[in-house]
Amino acid sequence: MAKGGERVVFWIGVFKLAKATLLTALGVIGVIGMKLRLAHLVGKAIGWVGAFPGRHLLSRALGRLMALDPHATRLLGILCLGYASVFLVEGIGLLRGKRWAEWLTVFVTASFVPIEIYELVGHFRPGGVAALLLNVGIVIYLVLRRLRERRRPLGRDLFGGGMATV
Repeated sequence: MAKGGERVVFWIGVFKLAKATLLTALGVIGVIGMKLRLAHLVGKAIGWVGAFPGRHLLSRALGRLMALDPHATRLLGILCLGYASVFLVEGIGLLRGKRWAEWLTVFVTASFVPIEIYELVGHFRPGGVAALLLNVGIVIYLVLRRLRERRRPLGRDLFGGGMATV
């Protein structure tokens, strides 16, 4: 059974892979120019779910998506695929227990915190606050984890016994 710290890193990796999957799907839709199909699927989802708090935001976002010209849609798709590739590398690295993946996740996640704060100042949303807190928590957790690991004497585990597993 994995230790608590490895379990947390595992779930951060799963989270990154889920984001990569979503962005890949959106990227492919954008690159091949299927915004009408995407709009239809989102519209069906909104209708199926019925009344929920974010319905109007989704409808507005759907309208903006439909207003994009084909070039902008493809560009957005390419950006989504690029961002998805970063999440994919982070997720796979985290699942494999790589230190570099933890640092990559720290830098990438922290780089978007100022953007999230800017968005919250302009358009306060509870979901935005939750995303900001989650991302800040991930950054703090991974930094503290890496710094604790760095301070641990080589060849010793946390309890002063045998070899540390890295």
